[in-house]
Amino acid sequence: MTYGVDADRELVERAARGSREAFDELVRRHQRAIVSLARALTRGSADAEDIAQDVFLRAWRGLGRFRGDSTFRTWLHRVAVNVVHSHTGRVGRLRQLLLPRSDSVDADDPIERAPARTDLEAETLLRDAIDRALATLPEELRMAVILRDVQGLDYREIADVLDVPIGTVESRIFRGRQRLKPLLAPLRGGS
Repeated sequence: MTYGVDADRELVERAARGSREAFDELVRRHQRAIVSLARALTRGSADAEDIAQDVFLRAWRGLGRFRGDSTFRTWLHRVAVNVVHSHTGRVGRLRQLLLPRSDSVDADDPIERAPARTDLEAETLLRDAIDRALATLPEELRMAVILRDVQGLDYREIADVLDVPIGTVESRIFRGRQRLKPLLAPLRGGS
């Protein structure tokens, strides 16, 4: 399904022919969004930048398979979601190997907790609160909300990234936002 004008089309074509400069420009255009997505989907993991590098490495290697059925941005987000799923699976397996058998999560576990934040600026505190609220959502709702409200993808792009119908995307975003409202109300002065 092709839609919209892909602002990256020319760069993608040059990069697919082997232009490292063209691919570097694609990375510059999308790096902030992919790091932000990785951080949001991994609940603030310190590994977000490493995950983003893996996303771009996989994109470079897979560029020849990009058919242009969607925009490059949508395709790159799909790659990112797949890389995050792989990462999450590896971290889960590592946690099972390293942690003693217990039903409770150890707050001192460096794999489990987000990195300590010393910066007390309001923006950082706000982002942490939002991340905590997002972390309470089931994965399917969290992903849809993050792709829409954090990454700014439209519903069709999200449907392509998640490989679900648009109606499912709409439902997930609605339900996710409904669950977030009471958690984020204190940040908006209770309104």
